[in-house]
Amino acid sequence: MSNVKIMAILTARPGKTAQLRELLDRMVGASRVEPGNLRYDLWVDQGNPDCFVLDELYADSEAVTAHRASPHFQGYLATINDLAERTALTLDALSVF
Repeated sequence: MSNVKIMAILTARPGKTAQLRELLDRMVGASRVEPGNLRYDLWVDQGNPDCFVLDELYADSEAVTAHRASPHFQGYLATINDLAERTALTLDALSVF
């Protein structure tokens, strides 16, 4: 088994930055306590305060599956497209310390 990293880039739709930030803040707290979650950090672009990055790390693909099945992730999915444009990458490590 190997760790799985997810990087999600979310850019708020016009007038939705505060709502997006609230949603992402709720996701951080709920996701960090999941079994198999090793990291769940929220970043903001220094040059664009409407652009956020979620930096997620899971113990394995089963932890990712559990995260995606969680009530808080399902709530996120139900609202995220109204609040932001998003790109998510699911990554395997090649050369990581």
